[in-house]
Formats: sequence, structure tokens, C-alpha cells
Amino acid sequence: MAFWLARERNGQQTDWIQRFDPRFWTVNFPRPMMASVVTTAADALRVDCEFQYQGELAGLIWASEDTLDHPLTAYATDRDYSRTTLSFRWRSSGVIPLDEVNGPTLTVEGRDAAGTARTWYVRLWNYATGTNEDATIVLPFSQLESGWSLPGEPVHPADIDRMFISLEPPGSFVGSGPPPAVRVNGWVELSEIACDGERAMAEIGDVLLPPHGVGIATAYDDAFNQTPARLLRTARALGYRGELVHYVGMSHFFRLGSDGLALADGTLCTPAEQWHQSFFASAAAMGFEPIVSLSFELLADHCPDAWQQRAAGGEPARTGWVPPSALLSPANSAAVGWLQAVATTFAALAEAAGLPVRFQIGEPWWWVMSDGRPCLYDDAASYAFGGTPPVIADLRETLAPDELDLLDQAGSLLSAATDAIAQAVRTQVPGAEILLLVFTPTVLDPAMPELKRANLPTDWASPAFDRLQVEDYDWLTSGAEALRRKAYSEVDARLGYPLASQDYLAGFVLDPANADALWPLIDAGLDEASARGVPRRFVWALPQVSRDGYTRLAPSQEEQVQAFDDVLYPLALGRDAGVSPEFSTSVAVTASGHERRNSLWTDARLHFDVGPGIRSETELGVLIAFFRARRGAARGFRLADPFDFSSSGMTGTPSATDQPIGTGDGLTARFQLTKSYGDGAEPQVRPITRPRAESIAVSIDGVASSAWSLDPGGWIVFAAAPPTGAEIRAGFLFDVPVRFAEDLLNVTGATFAAGDAPSVPLIEIREAS
Repeated sequence: MAFWLARERNGQQTDWIQRFDPRFWTVNFPRPMMASVVTTAADALRVDCEFQYQGELAGLIWASEDTLDHPLTAYATDRDYSRTTLSFRWRSSGVIPLDEVNGPTLTVEGRDAAGTARTWYVRLWNYATGTNEDATIVLPFSQLESGWSLPGEPVHPADIDRMFISLEPPGSFVGSGPPPAVRVNGWVELSEIACDGERAMAEIGDVLLPPHGVGIATAYDDAFNQTPARLLRTARALGYRGELVHYVGMSHFFRLGSDGLALADGTLCTPAEQWHQSFFASAAAMGFEPIVSLSFELLADHCPDAWQQRAAGGEPARTGWVPPSALLSPANSAAVGWLQAVATTFAALAEAAGLPVRFQIGEPWWWVMSDGRPCLYDDAASYAFGGTPPVIADLRETLAPDELDLLDQAGSLLSAATDAIAQAVRTQVPGAEILLLVFTPTVLDPAMPELKRANLPTDWASPAFDRLQVEDYDWLTSGAEALRRKAYSEVDARLGYPLASQDYLAGFVLDPANADALWPLIDAGLDEASARGVPRRFVWALPQVSRDGYTRLAPSQEEQVQAFDDVLYPLALGRDAGVSPEFSTSVAVTASGHERRNSLWTDARLHFDVGPGIRSETELGVLIAFFRARRGAARGFRLADPFDFSSSGMTGTPSATDQPIGTGDGLTARFQLTKSYGDGAEPQVRPITRPRAESIAVSIDGVASSAWSLDPGGWIVFAAAPPTGAEIRAGFLFDVPVRFAEDLLNVTGATFAAGDAPSVPLIEIREAS
């Protein structure tokens, strides 16, 4: 399907918002504290903070440049606040009041009139009317002055990058350091937010793409600093509707104890709870139905040691993220209990918002070290395995019977843990839909063929879960087509979920430098899943979609009505039929008479006139019936070109080595049938989309191969990817996809009886390849 990587707006719809719109403020802070911002009204927002130490500071931020939204929905950059006034009502509790030392300060970052980078510190109390926790604040930017008291140093308002309001817990002071953790919860509400003056409005993208049938994924770890209203506005504007996968993350949602570790009872921190209440309520109002996702990961800094999976040498399992996350042991009852408590809390929040509860257990697995050692040996797991389980040195090697038995036991433990989570959610919300997400490049790693015993246990087979979700983006973005297809077959055979009960997740692009190369593969993966019959498909994830401008477009009218009947034109063409290959070339003649030619098409488009082949009134009747069945030019069909229908020359007998169709790279398993015309380094290459299936012969490095299948569009798909450097060739017979060129068939009995051949023009259909 068509898509676009939008780098900027180019004539798309825009609107205007009041500057300082509550939806577009963000928060930032150092860990381990936590904060969030939500909108509470069209002119109001609330910040919740959970401080762990004195001296921590959160910032409520307004940026002049929108770097978070999709280019089609972002507000325009404007660094000039001259003759602009921001006003709001301030209410707060649990943070330093307005009138105290280190009280809320507006830090303004920009440049002075000479262009020198500067920072100004504007004490809000100097512009407040009311009490130190309930006041009206008016900030006229052209009269703002920094400093403890007025008069102070004037702020230059015409070149500001960003500004933020500082929020600190009571008792903070410069150089205080981190004393023993004593949690403090504070909040601030800005209401009656208004912007007046010369530059009070901001232009903003206001697209509303039609629904395209693909869902979106979000993640709290990536979006905790934004308002839910902002995220969901973008998702809806880009054509996403209905189900939405929301990963609650592994680092920001939980409350910490005095030891800096996640509380064992699964309590959420107040900022995360407030954020998710707003997120679920906004989702319900906009017609989204979130699928809450929880994984077996927890930020290592906040994970109790006993909960963590470990290798036989005691090393804890660690992901490659920075900072790394730990993998929770399915054998540890406290870790599984924590997952159950978190799952039921989020289920209750979704239910309270009036949403259908859909809960995903995301990527549960036993971790494997880079050297092939499985992390099956934490204390709880070792005890469950009998106290002295065999040590698997490398899953890439042939395993002994007792080692295979250990993997089976690990699979049973993993299944029991996921079942416990599922049952906890179903007890909390009867009728909740439970989904399981598997990542096939890990659980079906071909280098570790027995790992599936532990990480894809047969106890997960349908109907253990309501839906199975599959993601394979490592293989998708590397072109490992054979591994992807083999994994689909293996998952289906092992777990037995019908396609109607499966979802597919595509993405993501970690490095923006790879956007142009990887998004086409991700988009094609969504289409391929649809063609396989997977009813629900999701893009992972909204932050990358917005960053790179990925814009999924609804099917065009041409795609929707591109009907084709896979039938052959029923009449022989005869020697008098006309065939005319056509190219498109722009020719510019210079003043000196020289030409500059630009070939606009890489392949010719054929025109035929099959009228001269009609020899009798009987054949004329066949033609008229065939024309009516195709509804004139509406529906395509196959035509046997009498002059060019073979990979061997033009009309020869095909062989497996006729045409080169690709070179192996060890990953790619899918190759388009093509035919080359002309000698030399740059022949004209013609995609063959309508081969005769029974005629196809394929070879790899000159050796005939039968380990392949034919996909629609003339694609040869190997069961295993050909090795690097192998030459793939094929031979085949083929037809031309055509349609009637006109909706009118002009044939009269008088002219036909007089021996005049009718004109029946056909035109080649350019099919996607």
C-alpha cells in the first residue's frame, strides 16, 4: 500500500491553536523521581511529581520548536514572544511554594539581542497575585525581568528556544545531596491558561487521514513526558483507529520503595496512575480501544536481585538497552506476583474508563546470553528444576536428553507464569481478552533449534489465550523472508491459532538514519500480513512514526478497483494481430539542435489489436460474451502474446537457466521472475507477473531446485534462503496482463460479413511487482 515519509508539510491542512495550549507542554526530570503531565480541560493541565530525594527537580516545559509530533500534525516553530502575554491560575501542593527560596522559577533559554546564547531565571512570585499556593500569574514577555527581586535583568523575548517552570520538593536546597529516600508527592495545576498579544496564536498541522485499517502501538517509557491528549490526537490524525497496543514499559510506571526497588505489591507511582487515567479516558472518548501490554522486563536499577533470571555462572540476564533492563524469572513467585498485581491494576484502570479490557502478555521468555548460555539458573528456577539442573553450556550445540528435558521443564514454568497473569486479569475483569505476544526471531532462532521448548511451550496452544500476536521485525527489516515464512508455519503448527485469532506487529526503526531503507520493508510487511489473512496489524511504534514522518495512506481508488480475472483470452490471435511496445521518453531540443532525452518508463507497455484474429461469427459471439463478462475495460485478463511468451528467446522451450532473477545473500528467499532484453551491463528488464505456473523451472548456481513455491505476482519463494553469492535463474512461459482499451466494442455484422476485420484494442496492465 502507498505510504509517505513526510519530512515537512507541503500544502496540507493547517489550523491555529492558542500558544501555550495545554496539550503541548511536556515534563522532564532526573530518575529515580517520576513526573507526568495531563490535560484537565481545554485551558488547564496538571503535573504530578513523585520525589525520591531532596534536591530533585522537575521541569514543566514549553518548547518553541515541536520536535515530538509528526510533521503533518506539529505546531510551527516560532521563537519570538515579543508583545505576547501568558497568564494562568497556579495551584500547588507538595512542592516548594511560590514565595520561598528555590520556589517555582521560569527558566528561559534563548539568545540576547546580539545573538549570544543566554539563560534567564524569572521568579514567578514576582508576577503573581494571591497566595503562595493559589495565585494568578501574568507573564508579559516584553517586560519580563530575571532575578530574585524586581527590577532585574530584562529578558530578550525575540529569540527563545524553550522555557520551563521548575518544581522541587519542600526542603530542597542547593548542594543538599541525596539523603535517605523519603518519598514526597506533589502536584501543580495550571488553569485558565490564556495567551494574549501580538503573537498569541500558533499554526498547527490539522490533517485527518482516512482510516487505513492498521493499528498503532505506543509505549509509556517513550511518551511519559507528553500528555495523552497529544499522543492520541496524532494517532487519530494519521488514520489509526480502533485497537491500539499500549506497552506500559519497564522503567517508569511503578512506585519505588525506600531501597530504590519496585514495591513488591505492584503499586503504581502517582504520576503514572494519573497519566494512565487520562490516557484511558481520552482513548475511550476518541474511539480507541487500548490493548495494555506488560512484559517480563524491569529496569535493572530497580529490580530486586532475587527476581532476576541468571546464567549458570550467576550473571544476571540483561538486555542491550541503555540503561539495561533485567529479565524477570518465571520461577520466582514474588516476581510473578508483582506482574499479576501490575496487570490487575492496569486492567482496573481501563475498566474504570469504560473500555473493554484487553491485556497483552508481552514477549515472555527465558533470556539467552550472547554466547548461547540460557538464563535458567536463578535460585527459584534451580529449586524448581530439582536443585541441581544440568548446565547447558551453549544452546547452539547438540543437547543431551537431560538438557532437552530441562528446556521442557522451563517451558512449563514459563507457561504457568503466563497463565497466572492471565487468570489474575480474568478474575479482576471477567470476560477480559488476553493476548500473547511472541517475537519469532528470538524464540525460533535457527541457531538454537531446541530453544522453542522453553520459549514457545506447547501449553500456550489455542485456546490458552484469546489472541496470538506475532512480531518479527529483526527478520522483516533484514530481508530474511525464508525465516519469517518458516516461523509462521512453525508457530501455526505448534500453537494452532487460526489466522482470525492472530495479530501482526511490524516495525520498528531504531536509528532514524535507517528510515528510508526500513520503512518500505515495514509497510510491505503490513501488506504481506494482510494478504496472508491476518485481520489485525499494528505499527510499532508511534514515537518512531512521528520522528520519521511515516504516513500510511488508505488504499487508492485504483488499488480498490484493480480487478483482474485470471482467465485467458479465449481466441487465437492469428498472424494479423497487432502488437506495439510503447515507452515514454521526454525529448528536449536545445538551441543548438542537440537533444536531451529522458526515459520515463523502465519497462515497455504493450498495445494489442486482436480484432484481425476473429474469423467467424461464432468467434465474434465468443468475443462479445467475453467483453461483456469483463465489463468492458473494468476487469483485466491474461493474453498469450504470439510473438513473445517464453524466457528462452522469444518463443523457445524454457529451461531452468534461462533468465537471471537474483543473487543470494543468505537471507533473501523471495525473487521476482523477470525477463531481460538486450545484451550488455544494462539490459531492459521486464517483470513477469503472470507466468504459467506449470512451466516454471528454477536453478541455484546451475543446479535445478524444487524447494520453492510461487507467490502471486510472479514471485519465487524458496523454503530456505539461497547462500550468499549464489546465482538464481529461472525459465518459464508467461502471459501478458491486459484489459480492453475501451468500454465500447464497435463491430457490425455488415462490415464483418464483407471481410473487414474489426478493431479490438487491448492495453497491458502495469501490475505491482
